[in-house]
Amino acid sequence: MIEAHAKVVSIESGFAWVETLRQTACGGCSMSGRCGTAAMGKLYGNRVSRVRAVDGIGVRPGDSVVVGLGEGALLRASLLVYLLPLAGLLAGAFSGRLLFPAAGEGVVILSGILGFILGFAVLRRRSSQLAADPRLQPVVLRRDCLRHDV
Repeated sequence: MIEAHAKVVSIESGFAWVETLRQTACGGCSMSGRCGTAAMGKLYGNRVSRVRAVDGIGVRPGDSVVVGLGEGALLRASLLVYLLPLAGLLAGAFSGRLLFPAAGEGVVILSGILGFILGFAVLRRRSSQLAADPRLQPVVLRRDCLRHDV
């Protein structure tokens, strides 16, 4: 389970809205400050993310908590976000080449772009369906008595 420290900002029936501080992974390696990830981290900085988490312990606004997300849920979401549009792009480009063999590269590029857009449309529809699945949502694991600076 992947865990993060958060602060409860509001509650609703069975759920808590929490804010977490997004941080980059930089600072732990010898290339810190000289890689592309470090540059992007400096550009965007540490930002606060608001997330709805399943609350099974009865938290209140202002509580410092630890939220968790299963590795399987994160892996599935990552695969869906990265592979679905890419698969649409490749399927569109191959379809354009097969359906219009005499056409030039412009048709292949256009059909690839259309496949890419279709992949995003399918992703959007699928992600809204998955958002309602409680097994794929963050969960409030416990109160975090040691942290007060989220």
